[in-house]
This record gives sequence, structure tokens and C-alpha cells, in this order.
Amino acid sequence: MFKSLFVGVALLSILAPMAYADSNTAVNVVESYRQQGYSVKSIAPIFSQLLVTSLPKGFKTVFENTRGSQYIRESVLDGENENKWTQMITITGAKDLASNPNLSPMKFVENIAGGFKGACPDSFSASGISEGKISGYDGFIAIVSCGTSPTTAGQTSESAIIVAIKGERDYYTVQWAEREAPSKTPIAIDTTKWTDKLKKLAPIKLCPIVPGEKAPYPSCVGS
Repeated sequence: MFKSLFVGVALLSILAPMAYADSNTAVNVVESYRQQGYSVKSIAPIFSQLLVTSLPKGFKTVFENTRGSQYIRESVLDGENENKWTQMITITGAKDLASNPNLSPMKFVENIAGGFKGACPDSFSASGISEGKISGYDGFIAIVSCGTSPTTAGQTSESAIIVAIKGERDYYTVQWAEREAPSKTPIAIDTTKWTDKLKKLAPIKLCPIVPGEKAPYPSCVGS
């Protein structure tokens, strides 16, 4: 079972050829600084590009995996784990999905939203935040919410801000999910709250992979 409703729906919608994303080195570097109490920048090669985000203070990476065309990395608050958490930051990658002419970042997020609307039709809510360029690439940002999350058997709600980016060849998402008290009716979306969370993940950008370059990827740090 997927540990987050939003990530589960996103990954179930992705179909592409076999690939491998090697970012263990970058994750280890981030973790070493995080343990010193810093909010740290993460730069990781995911399929054809480097993805840059920040990991806020208090979060630790607990899961990372590449399965075929799908990459995922999950981080939760200290003291929590990938199965029992109140907040989770998730990075995903989908190889070669950018070649699909019928897909856009907005449609990608709409597919995610439509998928879990079916899982909580009576308590679903969503709000689009912006559509435009993210580090020069097409992107879309939205907030989605289930008042009763099926991943916790309705014991909590689950809401998230989702950033989708269409890269040179691949699609990427950056998500910050939160579980709170359940609600049988749609939860009012606090745009200011979620925008503040998004700022803590900045910068979010894509860089080219330079052959032979290793962490901390100076070509991307200085770009």
C-alpha cells in the first residue's frame, strides 16, 4: 500500500520504459547536514536531469527507490517513519513522460486530483495555485485535500501542495503532505499556509547533468 494517498495516485498514472536514478550520494550528503540542524539544499540526479529542492529543518529522508520508470524519495519529521507520519515531503520522477504530447503539468496534477477525488468524493477539495515557468520549465502548482484519507482508514485527513514540472525528457513532482484530524466534509484550503510551506522547499529547479560531475554538483549550485 502506498504510504501517501497523493503519491500513490501519481505513481499509478505513470507508464514508461525501465530506467535507474542514482541519487544515494546526494541523499547521504543532505542527511549529514540535516543532522547538524540545518535546512539543506538537495541536488540529486533523477533520470535525465538534476532536481534541486530544499529539505527543511526537522525532516529526514526515510525511503528512496527507483522501480522501472518511477523514482520516489520520502522524508518525514524526526521521530516519525514512512508508515506513520504527520508530514511527508516527497520527490517523484517519471522517465520519458515529457514526450507525451497530450500531457501538461496541469493535466498531470488534474490526473492526480481526479484519482483521489474518487477515493474521498464527499470530503475532496482542491485549489489551483499557479501555472507558469519553474526554472524555465513548464510547471503547475495546486493544493489537494481529502477529509478522510483511505491510507489511514479514515482516521485522518490528508492534504498536500503538489508542484509538477515538465523537464527536458521527464516529469517531476515535489509534494508536501500533511495529515490532521479527519473531516467528513471538504476541508477549507488555507492558501497562505501552503504557500509558506512551498517557500521552505525553495529553490525548486532543474539543471542539466554534466558527464563525470559528482555531488555536490557545482555546475548546478552556481546556476
